[in-house]
Amino acid sequence: MGNTDNKSLDSLRIDRSQNRRASRWPWILVLLLLVAGAGYFLRSQNRPIAVETVTVIERPANNNGASASVATVLNASGYVNARRQATVSSKTTGKIVEVMIEEGMRVSEGDVLAKLDASNLNTSFRLAAAQLESSKSALTETQVRREQAQREFNRVQQLVAEKVASASDYDLAEAEVKSLEARLSRQQAEVAVAQRQIEFYQQQLEDLIIRAPFTGVVVSKDAQPGEMISPVSAGGGFTRTGICTLVDMTSLEIEIDVNEAYINRVKADQPVTATLDAYPNWKIPGHVIAIIPTADRQKATVKVRIAFEELDDRILPDMGVKVAFQESEPNSTTALPGARRLVIPASAVHSENGTDFAWILSDGKIVRRKISVGARESDTVIVDSGIAADEEVVVGQHEKLQEGQRATNSKP
Repeated sequence: MGNTDNKSLDSLRIDRSQNRRASRWPWILVLLLLVAGAGYFLRSQNRPIAVETVTVIERPANNNGASASVATVLNASGYVNARRQATVSSKTTGKIVEVMIEEGMRVSEGDVLAKLDASNLNTSFRLAAAQLESSKSALTETQVRREQAQREFNRVQQLVAEKVASASDYDLAEAEVKSLEARLSRQQAEVAVAQRQIEFYQQQLEDLIIRAPFTGVVVSKDAQPGEMISPVSAGGGFTRTGICTLVDMTSLEIEIDVNEAYINRVKADQPVTATLDAYPNWKIPGHVIAIIPTADRQKATVKVRIAFEELDDRILPDMGVKVAFQESEPNSTTALPGARRLVIPASAVHSENGTDFAWILSDGKIVRRKISVGARESDTVIVDSGIAADEEVVVGQHEKLQEGQRATNSKP
């Protein structure tokens, strides 16, 4: 009876050793996962990254030993600017009756661009012309009468000498001649005034015809027939101040804002190569016209004017343009017979604080190298120092690379 009770009590007792062993498994699993994750992280850190590289090539200068390009000392951007352009307006306020131009039209100096209403001035002109004719008729009549009075005076003078006419007759004849001479002088002045008035109205009528001040191309048409135009702003937005904008295409040049820290690299008559944003493969030769002798304190820049060596119809005002300022005199060392140069893609170069660098793939590791860049071409650069021929330079991916990082070549 006693043994049966002990067995029953033992069956009801909890085995705590089994519970302790079961509670250890979750912690063991977490520890294993952490170890596996750390191992994967370390392996991924040591895994080499794939980079695209190109081989540094060495080219001869050219067939006659001269340098194939002139070194670029500064790159800047700006806009094509028309040195001579004008918003053509009228001399007087009036109503437009005819506009004879459209955008893109070429006009010569003196060509008629538009006409204003001349009805009122035509009436005044006809009145002045009638007054001129009346003055001329009165002058002619006075001239006839003066000639008649002169003949009468001559006869009286003869009669007085013969003691036939009295002194009173002589005085009357003389007075008539002098009176008509005075009237003749006044009427001659009136004719001159009437003539000047005619010329005044003719000038007024001419001013109602708007002509091109110089030869150029119409780039904007700013008014239509029926609108009012004035040389000054009047009537709010209902009065135009110009007929069109005219540009002299022979006066096109480039305006560049150069940072004042680099203005010492720019000189008058310095050769440049311009590249329009619209035609990136078209290299346009030019030269520096002038450095404007003042700086913009807000932008810390100095304005530089650049001339095109030859103009082309593809060059248009306000086009964006990039300019490469070149050395005034080519480097003599690059012109030696047998001279060679190292060429790499422009995308293999990155700059920091004005210094150029390139990433080199050497023995499976990334090495950062300081380089000296010479001439820049469309998509390549000439390297003067810092790398050697046949080395592998990384193209792009500059922000992802680190010194000493393992890498593999994914060059096709």
